[in-house]
Amino acid sequence: MDMTGEYTIPAPREKIWEALNDAEVLKASVPGCETLEKVSDTEFRATVMSKVGPVRAKFNGRVTLSDIDPPNGYTISGEGQGGAAGFAKGGAKVSLTSENGGTVLRYEANASVGGKMAQIGSRVVEGVAKKTADDFFATFVEQVAPSGETAEKAAAAPAEAPVEAAPAAESGIPTWAWAVGLLVIVGIGLVVFS
Repeated sequence: MDMTGEYTIPAPREKIWEALNDAEVLKASVPGCETLEKVSDTEFRATVMSKVGPVRAKFNGRVTLSDIDPPNGYTISGEGQGGAAGFAKGGAKVSLTSENGGTVLRYEANASVGGKMAQIGSRVVEGVAKKTADDFFATFVEQVAPSGETAEKAAAAPAEAPVEAAPAAESGIPTWAWAVGLLVIVGIGLVVFS
């Protein structure tokens, strides 16, 4: 299964970078996220409650990042286990760019699924994955631009200067990379990839 997505976030890239380094913002934004835990400098683990069609389960996922190019993007791979509900393996390329005073996040993901999730049908799984991504970004944007900042306001803002790589979290990999990876692999991933 392949999936692509693009989301424009009506806030400057630096503000998005900061928010994507805030684990609480991210945990609150990922639908069903119960835990978010750093395992190593390049691995992250999460637990997400998910429901796809008649299948409801708690999924445990592990994410690994590579080709890290802050603040431009990375490659993510991961797997999730949901017991009898299913399992998944997948990966994605994720990019973060500044455009018209806002920030655009793009991803291209691929996945393979097994167990009950694979029996539900790709249309249902893809629909839930799309809704999960939309829910994540709606919640994330509300937290980043709570004053009701709109895309028009962001577009009217002066263009920002090129952003240099912000300092990474103590692990050397920014938390936002984990979170977006978590979204793709665990949030979407444990829906699409599980």
